[in-house]
Amino acid sequence: MERTVTHDTRHAVGAAQMCAGMLIIPFLDVFAKLLGETHGAFEITFWRFFMQSALMLPFVYYLKLWRIPPGTFGLQACRGLLLAAATAFFFAALRHIPMAEAIAIFFVQPLILTLLSVVFLGERLRFRRIAAILAGLGGTLVILQPSVIAFGLPALLPLGSAMAMAFYMILTRKLSTSVHAYQMQFVGGIVSMLAVAALLGIGNLISIPGTGYTPLNSNQILWVIGLGVSATLGHAFIVWAAGNAPANLLAPFQYVEIIGAATLGYLVFGDIPASSTFVGVGIIVASGLYLLHRERQLEQRRRAPAASPTTAAGSG
Repeated sequence: MERTVTHDTRHAVGAAQMCAGMLIIPFLDVFAKLLGETHGAFEITFWRFFMQSALMLPFVYYLKLWRIPPGTFGLQACRGLLLAAATAFFFAALRHIPMAEAIAIFFVQPLILTLLSVVFLGERLRFRRIAAILAGLGGTLVILQPSVIAFGLPALLPLGSAMAMAFYMILTRKLSTSVHAYQMQFVGGIVSMLAVAALLGIGNLISIPGTGYTPLNSNQILWVIGLGVSATLGHAFIVWAAGNAPANLLAPFQYVEIIGAATLGYLVFGDIPASSTFVGVGIIVASGLYLLHRERQLEQRRRAPAASPTTAAGSG
């Protein structure tokens, strides 16, 4: 008997893929923080996309993904540049304000994404989706306990990262039905790498602050490799997730990143999570699971009239 893949099944797979990506992405932040002690944000961004391009090249070659679907190259290039901008903004933010505050500001991104998905993708905005996203944001604030002190202009950096990342997710969703995930990662990596390389080159010629070059030592080379692997794999899961579920459904699951960040913060930097961390994580997980449960219920209701019209008509 052939199994039918329903919308709720695909949504569940997409949610699981987003969670996997969000648990991997904190490794990227750890390596970036280690490199940030001696290297500028643009340098780290360049190495991040250099590694992504190198790692995706064998897959693109083996699967013969050289042919770019008509009308998608510009969108793929814009998607890569948006991710490069989001990455550079966030790496720069880590040099000026504490990581907790930077992440707290960045996590307005799911709210921005939800609004943009309605405007650009025509997705329906249900009250329960908004409530789940707000609950996830509340859980994040419980964990991070952001300071009430204003950071001035550096606070705009994670906001810029959040905005760029939201548009990146919109383009990812738009392209996911027509462009192979591996090609999307490869083209985005190449475009971003070349753009940042050009910026570094021009910056060195005219002495733009933050565009210098510092040679890598043996440990830093390993960090660059880790940076590339975690970034490539994490964002591959995000692309796969976008092909299986709507952007505003996936938004609350981005808060799962906090779990990975708290764990790695303890293992790598010795940061011990406060008791509020466990409360916040519980809120985040509960909001995501509730949203997925509601989506399954709605899908079952949509199928019910077609499966049993007499019963549906008589149910009142």
